Amino acid sequence: MDLNMQYFNHKTQLYLNGKFEKAAEATTSLYSQTLHYGYGAFEGLRAYNTHNGARIFKAEEHFERLKKSCGLVNIPYKWNNDHLIRDTYALLKRNHLRNAYIRPLVFCNPNMKLDKPTDVSIMICAWEWGAYLGEHLLKVGISTYERPSPQSTEIEAKITGHYVTSILASADAKSRGFDEALLLDHKGNIAQSPGANFFMERNGKLYTPPKGNIFPGITRSTVIEICHYLGIEIVERDLTVNDLKHATSAFFCGTATEIIGIKSIDRTEFPDWDDSVGATIQRTYKNLVLEKENYEVII
Repeated sequence: MDLNMQYFNHKTQLYLNGKFEKAAEATTSLYSQTLHYGYGAFEGLRAYNTHNGARIFKAEEHFERLKKSCGLVNIPYKWNNDHLIRDTYALLKRNHLRNAYIRPLVFCNPNMKLDKPTDVSIMICAWEWGAYLGEHLLKVGISTYERPSPQSTEIEAKITGHYVTSILASADAKSRGFDEALLLDHKGNIAQSPGANFFMERNGKLYTPPKGNIFPGITRSTVIEICHYLGIEIVERDLTVNDLKHATSAFFCGTATEIIGIKSIDRTEFPDWDDSVGATIQRTYKNLVLEKENYEVII
């Protein structure tokens, strides 16, 4: 679907190191550590067209996580997040966007050595983008690729290089006739999709893998907050492939993905999405980001 998608045109502007530039004219060095070694940090945010105008959902949390990601892997972070949020809203206005996906990227300056950078740049761009995995229930396959071990990298950092595994897993799943992959961790427990967190339902309770071997998504935290608000019991514990046989529904969640139900995982099917806890959370989440629900009440 994205193969023919144009993320910008000759009028599109992006934000680069404190200035707004035309995306078609912006340049960067081909000698960047980020390009050669996957050494950079990024975020994904969404703006929604609410009755209060274009509103970025959890902007503060996302930019704070960007700063944290940089700190975890020794990338300098020299920006004021309040200023970046202000400039992101200005970027939306300049591009006449009200519903948009927003991508900040911190990338390293030229350096061919395997050491921490001395200087970095920041770029923020935005484009109209529907739900990343679509609107239909997903056919999911368990991947042979594993989520990286916490002993091998800083897995709580949203780092560009981490997503090579995600690309391999997703592409492999699609080549086998699935819509998306489900990765296990290095212990053989369920971890997440290539770019989203995983939840499953059993006996009216929601279960999700605990922090430690997963990426702790902001949408994941929002789902947990919604569960507390709605009185839905949420259990964070290790989940095995065998646990899927006893689940009645399952879903992925993430900023790009939003919340999308799963039809099947390998040979295990979940036929009752419309009546599931996940579907209730999906509706509540949509109302929340559109500001039809009071987020202050939910938290």
